[in-house]
Order: sequence, then C-alpha cells, then structure tokens
Amino acid sequence: MAISVSLATPVNTILAGVESAFFAKKVREAEFQSAPVFIIGHWRSGTTLLHELLVRDERFSSPSTFQCFAPSHFLVSEWFFRKFFKWLLPGKRPMDNMAAGWDRPQEDEFALMNLGLPSPYRRIAFPNEPPIDLDYLTFWNVDDAARHQWLETLRRFLLRVSVATQRPLIVKSPTHTGRLAMLARQFPDAKFIHLTRDPRSLFPSTCRLWRSLDEAQALQSPNGDEPAMHEYVLDCFQRMYEAYFDACEQVPSQRLIEMRYEDLVADPVESLRHIYDTLRLADFDSVEEDFCRWAETEHRGYQTNRHRLDAATEKVLLDRWGEYFRRYGYDRPEHESHNVETT
Repeated sequence: MAISVSLATPVNTILAGVESAFFAKKVREAEFQSAPVFIIGHWRSGTTLLHELLVRDERFSSPSTFQCFAPSHFLVSEWFFRKFFKWLLPGKRPMDNMAAGWDRPQEDEFALMNLGLPSPYRRIAFPNEPPIDLDYLTFWNVDDAARHQWLETLRRFLLRVSVATQRPLIVKSPTHTGRLAMLARQFPDAKFIHLTRDPRSLFPSTCRLWRSLDEAQALQSPNGDEPAMHEYVLDCFQRMYEAYFDACEQVPSQRLIEMRYEDLVADPVESLRHIYDTLRLADFDSVEEDFCRWAETEHRGYQTNRHRLDAATEKVLLDRWGEYFRRYGYDRPEHESHNVETT
C-alpha cells in the first residue's frame, strides 16, 4: 500500500497541473445547479443505501469514487481510469454487500482527506495509533482559519464535481453529522436527510466496518485491540450526536428530514416519496416506477449479517448513547431483543 501511494504521488502532481491549466477559468466561474442535499447519519445507518437510491434519479448526481480518490485532477483523468482501470477496485465493498466501482457514489470526506485536510479518516491508515482529528467531527475546538479553509476546500471540490456532472448534487458522509450547524450556514439553501438506526445494530456493524477497513487499507498491521476499537466507536458517536442534537433544532423543517433505517428498508418506495415531498426535491411520480422495480428485484434479495449483542455491551450503549435511544424510540419494547441484524 505504501509503495502504491508513493508511486501515485508524482502522477497526481502532474495531472493536477494539467487540470489547473485547462479548467481553472471554468472552475472559477462555476455555480451549483441547485443547493446540495446532504445525507447524514452515523456509519452503518443506511446512508450508503439511501445515497445509491437517490442517484438512481438521473436528475441528480454525486461525487464518484474516482472523484473522491483523485480529487485534484478528476476533470482530466476520470474518463481514462473508468475505461482502463476498472480492475483496480473490487466488485464489492469489504464491509458489506454493496457494489463498488469508480463511478459509484462516494463519501466526499475521502476527497477532503486526499486534498490534505485534517480528517478522522486518517485513522484508517494508522489504526494502531491514538485517534487523530476527532475535533473535525464537530469543529467545536477548531480555530476560525482552519474552519474557513476546510469549508472553502469542500465548496471548491463540490463545485468541480458540479462542473463535471452539470446536475444537482446529493452528498453523503457520516462525518458530516456533527457538522450540521456549520454546513447549514455555509450552504444556506442546502437540505439534509438524517438517518438513524437501532444502536444494537449500529454498534457491532460499525466495529465490523472499521475492522474490515483496517485489514484492507491500513499502512500497518492492525493490533486487534477490541477494547480500544469499542471505545473509539462509542466516543465518535457521542461527539457527533452532542453536536447534532445541539444544531438540529435550529435548522428549519423544510431543510431537514429525519428517517429511521428500519422504515427505509421496510418500505423504500414510500420512504423515498416522503423525502421527495418533504424536501421538495423533484417530481416523484416520474421516478416511482424505477424505484418500485428496484424494490421488487435487487432489494428483495438483499441479505444482512446477523450478530448477537451481549447484555453487558447493550447496557454500555444505553448508558453512553441514551439520548439517541430515547429520541428515536429505540428504547421501546419492540427494540429490546438481543438478536440484531447488521449490514
């Protein structure tokens, strides 16, 4: 992995210079087709599923995997890699059954990290080190200059994606959950979709996510420290949702919708209709048939992984994440089983 990164560095530098020479004016004059829509929510809460569903509507677009992994030069290089280097990516993501590929929608957090900004995702490369950049989950302890640079880099990246796609953007990153207040100010007309999920599923699935990323992407051999992994997941959640709960009451209801993962997977078509109507995204009737076809074919055969959550771990979750349990109804009897499903 380290050798690959080193070899790619001069190529990225050259291609970034070529893009700047040919696209500087166009990027400088670029405007959004309309305000972005941000999908937020903790990891493994269904944000990827919703992201992939919404961009089935060809009226919208999203940062692609290639754009996020080569954010400094995708305007000149994306066509080439899509055509000749599909083999560099696996067909499925390592942590679940979701499809992978250069043209699939991706988290913009990877682009920001690859552009040199601080990001909690830097932990993926060095999982054995103390977690870094956790202040960037909320920006509460980040100084004004660093916050301004981060926001400007995000805005410029999304504008360049808009240049490439010429369509409104659907943006998804779990890391944006605790940044709601800041993003709502930076993008005054932006809309937000927040997904929740039973923490009894969320916790083991997130641990599994980080373990799979550590094994596939780390620059050091993971030490397998499960207590440290558990504390990392617990701490990130608390940071994100302390900031989210503080901000969500200040965002008008026509700009923010909250939805439970359980409702989305139980009836995806009606859930999507609710999102379209509440946020006034577009006419839903024109895409309903495609969503129904997806629900009857691809969604019908989707399988989730099953885990058993022990009582001691559940007690820790109830103690540490209690407000989330209560706020979204996961403390009610129908959610009390220790048998949980994770994807």
